[in-house]
Amino acid sequence: MNKVLIFSEQVFTVAALIIYSGGILTLILSGGMQENAFVEFDSSLIRIMYFLIYIVTIFLLALRWQKTLYFLSLDRWIFALILLSTVSLLWSFDPETTLKDSITMIGSSLFGLYLASRYTLKQQLELLGWTFGIIVVLSFIFAIALPKYGIMGGIHQGKWRGVFLHKNGLGARMVYSVLLFLILGYESKKYRLLMWVGLALSVLLMLLSASSSSLLNIAIIIFTFFLFQTVRLPYLVMLPALTMIITICELCYFGFINNADILFASIGKDATLTGRTELWPLVMEMIWKHPWLGYGYGGFWRGWDGEAAYIWRGSGWTPTHPHNGFLALWLDLGLLGLGLFFLGFWRSIVQGLYWVRISKTYADIYPIVHIAFLVISNLTETNLFFSNSLTWILYVSTSLSIAQKLDDPVKNHRLNYQSID
Repeated sequence: MNKVLIFSEQVFTVAALIIYSGGILTLILSGGMQENAFVEFDSSLIRIMYFLIYIVTIFLLALRWQKTLYFLSLDRWIFALILLSTVSLLWSFDPETTLKDSITMIGSSLFGLYLASRYTLKQQLELLGWTFGIIVVLSFIFAIALPKYGIMGGIHQGKWRGVFLHKNGLGARMVYSVLLFLILGYESKKYRLLMWVGLALSVLLMLLSASSSSLLNIAIIIFTFFLFQTVRLPYLVMLPALTMIITICELCYFGFINNADILFASIGKDATLTGRTELWPLVMEMIWKHPWLGYGYGGFWRGWDGEAAYIWRGSGWTPTHPHNGFLALWLDLGLLGLGLFFLGFWRSIVQGLYWVRISKTYADIYPIVHIAFLVISNLTETNLFFSNSLTWILYVSTSLSIAQKLDDPVKNHRLNYQSID
């Protein structure tokens, strides 16, 4: 019976991770909606699914309430930021949206807390491996057997989107998938070949999606994965190696700056990053009108009747986020929110690097690489502090997992036996 309960909980976890990835449900309920097409569809099923996940998560956390309280105490900055998003209801320009978004932020953050308190880092990686393995297989099925859903039309005719609404959604998730299967390929002994197959299929899906930003991101992520392994070298080797790597990176950066137009043109992009660099100055203008506390969580993008109208008129298009996670957080919660995030981020970076230094397994490199990916991906996209976002959930779980590993080992050993199972 105990094994059945454990298996059921693992099934719940994988199913929730798939839903948080943003795949399948939205695509199916929209009837295979294409880009720029306006299709009204009933999204109540998605809201119900999220609500059920919140309820089950709270129930499971309550069953292990001592471990839950312990993990809540490990990173005050994350939970202070979440509390601020709720309190921002007091000054929000759109209180109704702030209330709704802060509730979903609390619910999804609790799932990140659940992952960290229920599973070890290695177990989290294994469950994520199952999650992305299912996503990869279903993406091939959708594209081949159900092309109306799995392949895009319009200006992106023929590009694969798998189980996601847009090809860039598939590309972004495959960055995670490649990273996970890379680590599991090194970590696993019994299923190593299967992990390498998963990695190869993930790369293939990324190529079929033609998401150039994802290809660039995965190249950077793989580089950082091997870069952080140099931290484990003896000091006499590590310091010269890191100095050489930093020097090469600086040379590459200056080469990129001097040849940006040519490099972007070679991958079919323009130097404005599809209008992003023209959007950001307008966003900064609005930020400086309320720099300290922002417009309230989710309170800025209210359409033509709100403050976003200035940006829409100035940019000539109608974005619903600034295509930069840090600017989005600054808009919502001001410098106070941005400061709270960076305090927690800096703590996680330092703890992650220290843990990589004293540990030996490939799985222990995952948190610091994920945190690096969080920064990279949010330079051009907005998933830094976003409710029901897999990126934020995994940031919460990895930050708490690293904090727990570096906490009092005697306390950790005792708490491990207070689990319901």
